[in-house]
Amino acid sequence: METIFIVEDDAKLATLLSAYLTKYEFRTVIVDDFNSVLEDFKHSAADLVLLDVNLPRYDGFYWCRQIRKFSLCPILFISARDSGMDQVMALENGADDYITKPFHYEVVLAKIRSHLRRAYGSYAQTQEERTLRSGGLTLYPERYAVQYAGETAELTQKEAVLLEALMIKEGRVVSRERLLDLMWEDQHFIDDNTLNVYITRVRKKLKELGLETIVETVRGAGYRLSLTDSNL
Repeated sequence: METIFIVEDDAKLATLLSAYLTKYEFRTVIVDDFNSVLEDFKHSAADLVLLDVNLPRYDGFYWCRQIRKFSLCPILFISARDSGMDQVMALENGADDYITKPFHYEVVLAKIRSHLRRAYGSYAQTQEERTLRSGGLTLYPERYAVQYAGETAELTQKEAVLLEALMIKEGRVVSRERLLDLMWEDQHFIDDNTLNVYITRVRKKLKELGLETIVETVRGAGYRLSLTDSNL
């Protein structure tokens, strides 16, 4: 029996979701203390998370990032906020799907079953987490985190894609065009300065770990990750 972890501050909606899912033989855990979401998640042994955006104290994006530090389980946002930016924020912070309110319970159930199949069932590729390691730097691309010397920095989805591309080609130049292809399916709507912004963000995250000069700009060519002794 799979466990669904429900983080929803509308108590009535949380109860209705729980009752509906229980009919289909799911075990549910409803959060009632929004100061201890992460602790409750760890104790729940949840297989999937249903997560609202608007929550007391910290929003759903924050809790999504915290859960991603410990788990790769599917996270589905359920929110009345239907803007494209909210959906982008959810995905970049580690979510797998975004469902807008009002919704049909049948749709929620279908998405839950689909994500569970992909994560654990017949469609699952592997339960082993991917990691990239180079020069003491470790990237967890599926949970959007990078670690060095025991310290961890959180990344957005696109920051993780960018750093992964640089780490794979460590010591070699990765062109701007290649990075744009990896980060955006359609470059036509991407301002040329956008990539510069993400490079700056990645450099800032690495600086938090004590790595200030490892992402080099190669003028007219692209960027290179240099993990030489002088940079580490």
